[in-house]
Amino acid sequence: TANGQVVYSIAEETERGVSVGNIAKDFRIDAATLLPRKFRMIASSSKQYFNINASTGALTVSESIDREQLCELKSPCLLNYELVLENPLELYRLEFKVLDINDNSPSFSLSEYHVNVPEFLSPGARFTLPNAQDLDEGTNSVQNYTLSPDEYFHLEMQTRGDGSKYPELVLKKALDREQQAIHRLVLTAKDGGNPPKSGDVPVIVTVLDTNDNAPEFEHSVYRASILENSPSGTLVAQVRATDLDEGPNGEIRYSFSNTTSADLQRMFLIHPHTGEVTVNGILAVQRPLLEMLIEARDNGAFGMFSTAKLLVEITDVNNHGPEITVTSLSNPIPEDAVPGTVIALLSILDKDPGENGKVTCQIPENLPFKLKPSLENYYSLVTSGLLDRELISGYNITITAVDLGSPPITTQKTLWVQISDVNDNPPVFSADTFDVFVEENNPLGAFLYQVSASDPDMGENGQVSYVLRNSTVAGSALASFLSVSLANGSIYAKHAFDFEQLRSFYFQVEAKDSGSPPLSAAITVNVYISDQNDNAPAILYPTSHNGSIAVEVVPRLADEDYLVTKVVADDEDNAQNAWLSYHIAHSSDSTLFHLAPHSGELRTTRSLRSTDFLKHKVVVVVRDHGDPPLSSTVTVGILLADTLPQALPDFDDNGEPPPLLNATNVYLIVSLTCVSFIFAAFLFFLAVVRLCHCQTCCCTGCCRPADEYEKYCYSIRMLPSSHLPPDVLEVTGVGKLTHTYLYRASVGLG
Repeated sequence: TANGQVVYSIAEETERGVSVGNIAKDFRIDAATLLPRKFRMIASSSKQYFNINASTGALTVSESIDREQLCELKSPCLLNYELVLENPLELYRLEFKVLDINDNSPSFSLSEYHVNVPEFLSPGARFTLPNAQDLDEGTNSVQNYTLSPDEYFHLEMQTRGDGSKYPELVLKKALDREQQAIHRLVLTAKDGGNPPKSGDVPVIVTVLDTNDNAPEFEHSVYRASILENSPSGTLVAQVRATDLDEGPNGEIRYSFSNTTSADLQRMFLIHPHTGEVTVNGILAVQRPLLEMLIEARDNGAFGMFSTAKLLVEITDVNNHGPEITVTSLSNPIPEDAVPGTVIALLSILDKDPGENGKVTCQIPENLPFKLKPSLENYYSLVTSGLLDRELISGYNITITAVDLGSPPITTQKTLWVQISDVNDNPPVFSADTFDVFVEENNPLGAFLYQVSASDPDMGENGQVSYVLRNSTVAGSALASFLSVSLANGSIYAKHAFDFEQLRSFYFQVEAKDSGSPPLSAAITVNVYISDQNDNAPAILYPTSHNGSIAVEVVPRLADEDYLVTKVVADDEDNAQNAWLSYHIAHSSDSTLFHLAPHSGELRTTRSLRSTDFLKHKVVVVVRDHGDPPLSSTVTVGILLADTLPQALPDFDDNGEPPPLLNATNVYLIVSLTCVSFIFAAFLFFLAVVRLCHCQTCCCTGCCRPADEYEKYCYSIRMLPSSHLPPDVLEVTGVGKLTHTYLYRASVGLG
């Protein structure tokens, strides 16, 4: 373990299931927490070569590794992994060093090699042989070459200027083409593995009869440097070789050696006559140094050649932008997340080396988030302030990564972070109180008012229900008067209100959301009951008992505007429904009494006369000003007397004088008419005499003086009807006939 990471070494081709280590022990992590913390390994390669046991933390091989396929010629061969744990978020780095084993034999690029040797060459002439390729590294790569025994040739190893070795075929003695034109040799390349491996290739030596000089390069090694973004056609280097031969044997053609990889031969072109090496296409390589072998061959009948090495250094340019990868993202996040809560883990890499690969990263400053550096090339996106979903429900966070190249390259990636709701807002009413006006005598179930509260939270946290808070109204439970809709806050009356019993009351409606825990708010509703004209005036005075008429005694000769009585009434209604006015609905003598419409005072319209009737009956109507108006009546009996009689008269009759043409009067008129016609002359004289001397005749037919007549008639009026003589009752009609009638009756009886 070093620098916060664990480095494991594993040999390539290790079988599946082989244990590599234990991450729980190596990182000192409790193995029991791996699964709850959602552990996962993030690989730098496309394949997952290792597996972690979630119970024990054991790290085992899940896929056999071929180092040569994975890393090619790169050394050392490393695999980088990140172990991510959540709750809390932790990141660990694992590095696997893949060790080479001797699993590849040396091989040659061609199935056989041909070497042309002029016969006139002297012993000691040298011919370059092909190099074998071994994908293994170190001692497992090619270490030496051997040549099958031959009397004309032997093998020697040579070293180039860069220290690399290559085999050469050396002529031991002069050749005779006529004796042997072709020599078949076997070149063997061996590596240094244990046990060692080898590869063979046939070498066919053809003895030529001419062209005894091979081209020679000016330098055995050429070096060049180009930018990695060099366009096609850019000159890389120019190689030169000379050949001492003349004519076609001295004409040289340049080409890439067969040992140069096909990829490099596609990326570069070499001019066959000038030896200029140019770029062909895009330099799609990751290695900073490229090695190519260039061959110079003459045009002789049996062309002779020599090789030189071209080393091309690729100079990096800033042609790769930063790559932003979201390794882990928690979305949505609750609005009550505390500052410092980790939202996402970001990996930011730039493939360019050096300064071109260094990256700075930032997000906009006006957001409640910030980037916090984690491990190398990793950043944590954390909250830096308080969140409020009701203000902002989500954020588009643009992550900007800029490398330090010249010019710099910028990469942006936008993350959408949604804010989830928590129940942090209680319902809110638009006002603290509401006033509701309702008319009395409302029907049961009548709609009174609808309260409404808003809750900016979402879902159940913003779903509002309404209930009545427990209270009493006029000594009874509120629930017996009102009900409220749980869903929409509509308030209904369960009771018919009576203004005369209850004029106003108040109660509270509670709005509660469905969050956990629920939040609530209350509003006070004032109910004012308005009056309806549902009560008729109640007459307090005068009063009657058992259906009898109230009687008022008035002096016989009362003056004008004499107060007979005052009608007193009350109305339980309010305002104009209780404004009362008094009117006479019926009076036995409409000229005798009048009633004040506002005070209810019954007074005489004029002074009373002796000729006025003794009994009067007045019907008083008391009317309110409601719509429609209601009224009550009271009948007042008025007795004209100077003293209170022992017994009150009966006011059941209507109090009006008897009609003039009653049955008795008709009889008397008929009788008088008949007698007048029979005894016209005689009776006329007699009647005149008696009219002159007996003007004061009483009702019994006797003659009295005038003053005695007045006294007698007045006494009759003052007596109750039950005290009058029978004969007077029969004739006079209870003493209510006028003087003229009394007189005429007496004459008829005589």
